[in-house]
Formats: sequence, C-alpha cells, structure tokens
Amino acid sequence: MKPLTEQDIRGSFVNCSKGEAKRLAVPRDLAERPWEDLDFLGWRDPGAPDRSYLVTERADRLVGVALRFPSSQRGFLHRSMCSLCLTTHRGGGVSLMTARKAGTAGREGNSVGLYMCTDLACSLYLRGKKLPDSGMRFEESLTLQEQIARTTSNLSAFLDKLYG
Repeated sequence: MKPLTEQDIRGSFVNCSKGEAKRLAVPRDLAERPWEDLDFLGWRDPGAPDRSYLVTERADRLVGVALRFPSSQRGFLHRSMCSLCLTTHRGGGVSLMTARKAGTAGREGNSVGLYMCTDLACSLYLRGKKLPDSGMRFEESLTLQEQIARTTSNLSAFLDKLYG
C-alpha cells in the first residue's frame, strides 16, 4: 500500500458524513507505518473502544470504512477465525465488525458485518510480522501471494456489500 496522509484518509470515507470523517481519530504514527507490508490501513479509535476504521485502495481510489464492534470480549479459551486473513485468535482477538452501508441505505440504518482481527493487523499476520496471541498461524499450502490475494478478495467482497 502507498503511504497515506491524514487528508487522504479523511477524504476516503464512504459510510459516514464529512463532519464525522473530520472528527474521527486518525493514527498519529502514519510516517512509521510499514506501508510496504500493508494491504489496507486499519486502526482502533483510542477514544471510542467500540470503533475502528479501515482504508484501502480500490479501483484506483481510496475507500475508507467506519466500523463498530461490541466491547464485550469472549472467554480466553474461546477461539475465533478472522474472515479476511483466516488467522485464528483466542478470546477477543476476533470481533464482529459492522459498517453502516453507503448512501441512502446507510442513512436508513442498514449495515453489513464481518468477523475480523480486532486489531485489524491482518496484513502483518499474513506476512509473519506480527503473531497472534496463540503464537502461530495455521500452516497453509497457499503461497504468501495467494494468501494476500485471498485476503484482498475477501475485503473486496465485504466492501461490495456496502454499496448493495
């Protein structure tokens, strides 16, 4: 992913108003992010424990999505799998992230959801740059490039639902 600026990020959101995009918490460490290892930029809002954000390149433009997830966490022994990168986590490492749909449907209260890594670090888990709490990922027969393609395809399918 190419490096993004705060202005790039704020202008990319498709499921919130310009005012909401202006007020949301953008990461302060953009210059230090491992951009070459990211398939999308994802972060949690430090001031709102139930909010996360995701920005990705799609059809030669940036698409930002405001996400919400329940603050209740599952038990430590419970395991869940991220629907994007297929990384398995214990406890609250995977959350159901919901996004208000874009346009009229979103203003009417319609939303879509997907189980994702709570920290939105899917790209880093795929590349082995970050380990889940369990300490490992399942070994796959797919190459890294095939796993990345699957993850970006899964993300694209989720984003398609925002417009449907």
